[in-house]
Amino acid sequence: MLSKILKFFGILILVLTIVALFNYEKINKLRKVISLFEKENIVENFLHMEDINETSTLIKSSSPTRLPVNISHQLPKNFQSNGQNIDVQNFIDRSLTTGLMIIHKDTIIFENYMNGLTPETTHISWSMAKSFISGMIGIAVEEGKIKSIEDQVTDYLPQFKGTGYENVTIKDALEMSSGVGFNEDYSDFNSDINRFGRYFALGQSFEKFALSLKNSRKPGTYNHYVSIDTQVLGMVLKKATGKTITEYMQEKIWTPMGMEDDAQWIIDEDGMELALGGLNATMRDFGKYGLLYLHEGNWFGKQIVPQNWIKKSIAMDGPHLQPGANEFSSNDMGYGFQWWIPQDADGAFLASGIYNQHIYIQPNRDLVIVKLSANYHFKTDKDLEKRQHIDFFKSIVQQFPKNIMADNSVE
Repeated sequence: MLSKILKFFGILILVLTIVALFNYEKINKLRKVISLFEKENIVENFLHMEDINETSTLIKSSSPTRLPVNISHQLPKNFQSNGQNIDVQNFIDRSLTTGLMIIHKDTIIFENYMNGLTPETTHISWSMAKSFISGMIGIAVEEGKIKSIEDQVTDYLPQFKGTGYENVTIKDALEMSSGVGFNEDYSDFNSDINRFGRYFALGQSFEKFALSLKNSRKPGTYNHYVSIDTQVLGMVLKKATGKTITEYMQEKIWTPMGMEDDAQWIIDEDGMELALGGLNATMRDFGKYGLLYLHEGNWFGKQIVPQNWIKKSIAMDGPHLQPGANEFSSNDMGYGFQWWIPQDADGAFLASGIYNQHIYIQPNRDLVIVKLSANYHFKTDKDLEKRQHIDFFKSIVQQFPKNIMADNSVE
């Protein structure tokens, strides 16, 4: 009898060992994703996401456009936020800044790399990637690949009929107003966004997850941040152009702009890019994309993103998109086509990603600010995450004279 029991457990252990070996990669990836934002790992992970996930590659330009560099600017010593006097160096350290750059009048005047980031190191964008997707949607509309942003998502993705994205227009998704029910709380282990992270880590496709979502509001009436809206936009872009996001971005943005370094997109098991936040690039190349938008899509004489698209991207053309207290929005900042507009912005707008990734653009000061971070306080200090960063950027802006007659085209 004892020998039979031992034989049974021996077979069980063998079966479990075989299962573990076949699933080691998935289990290891899930472990890494779950621990991705832990204090001990976060910096290393943010600088080396391509070692954790499968990626596709954007190839650097053979004729790179290098911005002039004149490191001459000093940051303010402190700034005011919510009635507090914040020491700038303490703020930079506490938010675990990895990179900070200021571009003024097409020249890099401040550039600082910290905590292991170098000029050649790619850094995860998180939701800043959404603003790149927006630019490519604008290009596809200009080319006629997408007929109109008033088209419904299901015109391009019929498999979404009967899901939360039925009757949702491309414009609704661009403005985070799809009406799809979604919990984006990163501090809630069981939230939709964290469930999505574990779903991906186990090797499931992004499309399959998006197909599982349901509608909770009438589309186009309420601004609620749903990262999967951007993922669906990426699927529309891929279907409309007949190219992967990586291929289309290489052709329309990366090569024409003369980007200096290779970059990567995180991809799923189907080869689909993580459009909602999976771009890894160097700080200078992030900054150049901000400069492109500062100049309304014109890159040294060549129109990359249509000028009218950029103007529409920050127009906030509905009551649910306005900044401040708003019964039709779950956000206190305004929203355009995958771009944020702060209160009292004086024309500023920004791309923003979790854990403090920002491209802040102030056209009337000829100014672009890039801040990359691995702020592990993200889940517990909401002031540090949002309000203090906006106030920090505004304090830098105030160091520069306003150019009332600014010509936003690059000479």
